[in-house]
Amino acid sequence: MTMKARVLNFRQGRHTQRTNQLLLSVEGIATRIEAAKLTGRRVVWKTKSGKTIAGKVAGPHGNSGALRARFSKGISGEILGKDIEISE
Repeated sequence: MTMKARVLNFRQGRHTQRTNQLLLSVEGIATRIEAAKLTGRRVVWKTKSGKTIAGKVAGPHGNSGALRARFSKGISGEILGKDIEISE
């Protein structure tokens, strides 16, 4: 089963930006408890050139159902606002 998610932004603080961690919004997920159930699932982004970059859902972010996804390397800013797939 695959789900679609939208990339909101990189995970960031006041002075730092972590380009290997993304914040995701999934349709139909509105609470932290529902988001926590998706922890550990695989996240895949397909670039325009056909490459696939894979990561993992690290956990919920906040109380409104957003997710944190972690990748091994930094991701380009091209991904912001794009759709990404979450699979089991």
